[in-house]
Order: sequence, then C-alpha cells, then structure tokens
Amino acid sequence: MRPLRRDLSSMLPSSGRLPDVEVPAGHFVDLPERGTTFITDSPGPTPDAPTILLLHALSTTGLLTWFPSIPALTKRFRVITMDQRLHGRGIQSSEFSLRDCADDAVAVLDVLGIDKAMFAGYSMGSLVAQRVWRQHPDRVGGIVLCAGTDQFQTNVAERLFHQSVGVSFGRARRDMPAEADLQRTSLDPKDDLRRWAIAEFRSTRPAAVGRAVAAIGRHHTKPWIREIDVPTAVVIPLRDKAIPPERQRAMAQRIPGATVHEVDGGHSSCVMNADQFVPALVEATNTVLARWTENTKAD
Repeated sequence: MRPLRRDLSSMLPSSGRLPDVEVPAGHFVDLPERGTTFITDSPGPTPDAPTILLLHALSTTGLLTWFPSIPALTKRFRVITMDQRLHGRGIQSSEFSLRDCADDAVAVLDVLGIDKAMFAGYSMGSLVAQRVWRQHPDRVGGIVLCAGTDQFQTNVAERLFHQSVGVSFGRARRDMPAEADLQRTSLDPKDDLRRWAIAEFRSTRPAAVGRAVAAIGRHHTKPWIREIDVPTAVVIPLRDKAIPPERQRAMAQRIPGATVHEVDGGHSSCVMNADQFVPALVEATNTVLARWTENTKAD
C-alpha cells in the first residue's frame, strides 16, 4: 500500500489546473464539551432539502477534499463540511481517534439542529463515516464511502508502514514553513485558488498526521460492517494506489445492498480527477437518497 500522505499530495501538483468552482465561506462553531471546529454550510435547493455531511481525507481539510463537489451536491442537498479534529482548524486535542471524530460529526448536527443526515467520507473520512453509523445509527440516513476500506494492516508491509509512518511524517514536515497557518486566515480562494489550496494542505501539523495515521492503522470494522442497515454506496477510484480497488470492492460486497460507483482515477480523484469523480459521487448520493426516501415513507 502506497503511503496515503504521499498519494494525497498529488492533489496539489506544481502545475495543472484545479477545478474552477466557487469555494464557500465558512465559520467556526463551538461543539459543547468537545471544542471548536470550522464548518461550511451551503444551502440546498429548498429549505427542507436533505443534509449531507462531508468528511475529509487524511491531512487535508473539509474544503480541500470536497470543494470541487459542493456545487453539484447543492442541487439536491444542504451540504456541510467540517475540519475533523487535529486537521486544519478542527478541534485541537492531545489524542486522535476515529471514534472521537464520529462523535464530533454528530455534534455538528446537534449544533445546527439537524436530526438526521447522509454521511459521505473520503479515505480517512470514509472510516469515520462507518463509525458514525456504528455509534449513532439513529442519526444516519445513508452512507457514501469513497476510496475507503474496512481494514488496514492486512500484511507485514502494511503493519510496518503504520508502525513507522507517524515518525517519518513528523520528520518530513518538521521544517515546513509555519506561515502557512497564518496565511490561511487571509487567503481568498477567489484571488489565488492554488495558494489557498496549498495553505489548506499544509495547515495540519506533523504530530497530528502521525496520530491520525496510527488511528487509521487500527481501523478494523470488518467484523460488523455487514450489520450496516442504511442505504450505502461505495465510490471506487480504479487507479487507487493507496487503498487497492479490490479491497474497496470487497468491502462493498460485505455491506448489504451497497451499490458500487467507479471512477477512472487515483486516490486524489476528489480534486485532481474531479471531472470524473463528481459525477460518480452525485450518482452515488442520489442512489442513496432515493433509498433513504423510500425507507422514510415506509416508516
């Protein structure tokens, strides 16, 4: 398995064009007894549009992972992004766990007065989405898992990677310019999208990346993923070198009724192959929404 961080860094090549879409403004919210995080909240086509909460990839932010997808999703959904803990402007804490990230996501719904939402996660975010269902099933209308898996450390190479990568990421990023944190508060994506994206990418601190990678390495939902009982879709980048497509497909087969939606791209498809990824994501979310609506009517 190619290291996730290195593959995600291809979201920000030295040349090439980033998706030309409007990036929504955001704001901070206080999650009682948890901390403060940064969210965006984009309205849907009607005041009662269903909500989708988007969970981002490792060492990125809510906006950096999802900004190419937001305009298309707002045609059907109220779209919320959040910076997960220890990432970007997310909750700062001494520890990192996917369990806490799942609780944080539901706390965002609480603050916004939202009873139930669809949860879509990319890479690390897809792991969190699985945990949201496990810990808060009554808050989940459906799930979309992009570039995800239900298990890491399946062989010796992966075990060695997860044991050592936290240290290596910290060393590699120790000398990264600290001004990126300050630039983020003033950079406007309308003025310079690439500089904004780089600042977003560089805003997660080295120690945080290491803690997140350690938590990701312990991810193991395979024993209970067959119990997921809400509409689910799995979006698979067919050239993913970080999480092999065959592993993603095997996960999909273990989830009852999950649909599969393929993308001709790699692990950074959410940004660098957005023209391929966004239509597949829209198809996946619409499929889940249709089944969620049917279930609601049946109840």
